[in-house]
Amino acid sequence: MDRHYPPIEDHGVIGDLHTVALVCRDGTIDFMCAPRFDSPPVFASLLDRGSGGRFELAPVLEGARLKQLYLPDTNVLLTRFLSPDGVGEISDFMPVGETDRVRAVVRRAKAVRGDLKFHMRCVPRFGYGPQPHKVSGNDDCVLFLPAEGDVAARLWSTHPVRFDDGQAAAEFTLRHGESATFVFEVGDVHDGSPAETPHYAADAFKRTSNFWRTWIGRSTYKGRWRDEVHRSALVLKLLVSQPYGSLVAAPTFSLPERIGGARNWDYRYTWIRDAAFTLYALIRLGLTEETGAFIHWLEGLSHELKEMGPLQPLYRIDGGEDVEEHELDWEGYRGSRPVRVGNGAGRQCQLDVYGALMDSVYLYDKYGQPISHDFWMRLTGLVDWVCENWRMPDSGIWEVRAERREYLNSRVMCWVAVDRAIRLAQRRSLPGPLVRWLEVRDQIYRSVYEEMWSPRKKAFVQHAGTDELDASALLLPLLRFTSPIDPRWRSTMDAVRRELVEDSLVRRYRIRDGETDGFNEGEGTFTICSFWYAECLSRGGDLQQARFVFEKVLGYANHLGLFAEQIGPSGEQLGNFPQAFTHLALISAAYDIDRRLDAAGWRA
Repeated sequence: MDRHYPPIEDHGVIGDLHTVALVCRDGTIDFMCAPRFDSPPVFASLLDRGSGGRFELAPVLEGARLKQLYLPDTNVLLTRFLSPDGVGEISDFMPVGETDRVRAVVRRAKAVRGDLKFHMRCVPRFGYGPQPHKVSGNDDCVLFLPAEGDVAARLWSTHPVRFDDGQAAAEFTLRHGESATFVFEVGDVHDGSPAETPHYAADAFKRTSNFWRTWIGRSTYKGRWRDEVHRSALVLKLLVSQPYGSLVAAPTFSLPERIGGARNWDYRYTWIRDAAFTLYALIRLGLTEETGAFIHWLEGLSHELKEMGPLQPLYRIDGGEDVEEHELDWEGYRGSRPVRVGNGAGRQCQLDVYGALMDSVYLYDKYGQPISHDFWMRLTGLVDWVCENWRMPDSGIWEVRAERREYLNSRVMCWVAVDRAIRLAQRRSLPGPLVRWLEVRDQIYRSVYEEMWSPRKKAFVQHAGTDELDASALLLPLLRFTSPIDPRWRSTMDAVRRELVEDSLVRRYRIRDGETDGFNEGEGTFTICSFWYAECLSRGGDLQQARFVFEKVLGYANHLGLFAEQIGPSGEQLGNFPQAFTHLALISAAYDIDRRLDAAGWRA
């Protein structure tokens, strides 16, 4: 049942490199897991208006126009309420680097014009149950204490609040130019807090703004679409876990790929594939620090041989392997059930992760710092395993929950794994069985052309034994497996354009009676595939069309330049939000199109 759930795209995101919060245009924080990305939510009314908590803060204005924006080059969010009766503003941010014990959200309400009445209501929840909690405190500090666990919450306020029934609330009037501040903390909140110090909010605002401006200021990108590229980079940085160096695919769980559908997944984990591609995008901008931290995280992963191989497709942000999936008895976003926590894809065999891993290691060794001898020796074991198992059927890049197959993308990524190992060994004179690796690399290459090519479609197809197309084929020239002007590739592009492209939007594949992925329901177009398509056009020399497609896809971003995973039937954002995979593809496409336009002498 639809109980007035706000559109997914009506949100901005703030964060502190430990977790994030989604802030709706009406001033409500309706999603936040804390104290980590993969912790239970304290606010989740976006998924269940009853069981999920929320933090409301807004002026009481009838018919106000809503506007949201980021302060330039920061992840500090402003939400404005514009009305003939006055202008109110909410500023939201999460302080960066203050303490590992507590995650904080700082919210400031201000009467920009006129004397305005404001409403505040803070209703946290604990656990996935949720767990019951008690409320105590005084006018300016309220403590929310759950019955179990060591995570609690605290709300500091510059205006008196009342508390009962598990929540805190306040109504107050601000005269023109006045402001009120609320600081919500989650974690080990039983000791003192920085929020108690004088001028804390103002000082934290300056420190946080300076942090983001300093970080994005290290970008070397000066080309076209600089604002969009840098906003995407700032989004990707928000998804990095500072304590561990890992990166989550998205900060949310169970936001649906189709309203009322069953494809509702938990993305609050680190996919080796997504993280590796993300770091490649950041390297292109000259931002290499994150890659070094991720490589260190990779070094700590267990390479013990399991049933599906030595690596899982995804891990917890601390490298833990427990990602068991279960369902919650929640309503779901606009009735989209089941609501899933954890991700069963962690137990799948996905061969493409080895190519993603080796590509990121190769790029870091080339543009960052040389990898260690011990890490290289562990990597050679992974490459040897790929050499023995590259023909194994798997679940593929789209994590299909149906019969395992020999997928094109998985086969090509196995080629990437061996190819990058050979390149790295030769460039660094590192030890390895190069003769065998070269032989296997060539075998994989030939198998793609012989087994994954459809003479009838005149295209590379989704998997061996089918004529169905898959947009992941668009990665072939991006990974340098094939030339973007090779006749077979040009023919594949023509086929993709005919069957999967709708104007500038691209479907990942056609769903035919559930045979493709085990679900009998439609889905939107995948935005990452649209950016892949634009970059393929660029690499193939069709710069005018590449720019046209790229800029049309940019037009589907939300009001802040953010993307979820998919674009739905009416142009709405669907899936977990914001999604790293989409933003990294935006950066990659912009970078390639921009430099080729420059080389061709195009004006900006």
